[in-house]
Amino acid sequence: MACFLVPATEAVVATLVRKAMEAKGVKPEKVKLNRDGKTETAEKLPFTHKLKWLTNLLWGGSALLAFEHVWHGEVVPWFPFLTAAADPADAAEMLHEMSTVGVTMAVLITVVWLGMLAVSGALENRALKPQAAKN
Repeated sequence: MACFLVPATEAVVATLVRKAMEAKGVKPEKVKLNRDGKTETAEKLPFTHKLKWLTNLLWGGSALLAFEHVWHGEVVPWFPFLTAAADPADAAEMLHEMSTVGVTMAVLITVVWLGMLAVSGALENRALKPQAAKN
């Protein structure tokens, strides 16, 4: 009914945090790599870029869920927009769905993002490992 509102709310918060971090102007960390006798300069991915991954996952998932709810007539273009909000009994069911299904989806998306961070961190560390061994 309205489970898409929970990941959408997390997306709003994450987007605001990312925009605030970008406004501070944090520059990516530059790293020198020594590959086959040649010195190269590379940049580590800044956290704001990684946070954008999370916002993209959340916005995309929320948009798909919202479309699905529109498709099934649970979201309408007139007030109160959510058909379940018109009846108090349905509103209680809607809030229960948001607190169970919506929270579960938001947590699952965040866990997937944390996995992405772990993989990208491992790849960055692997790229830097030969540099540390040669020095």
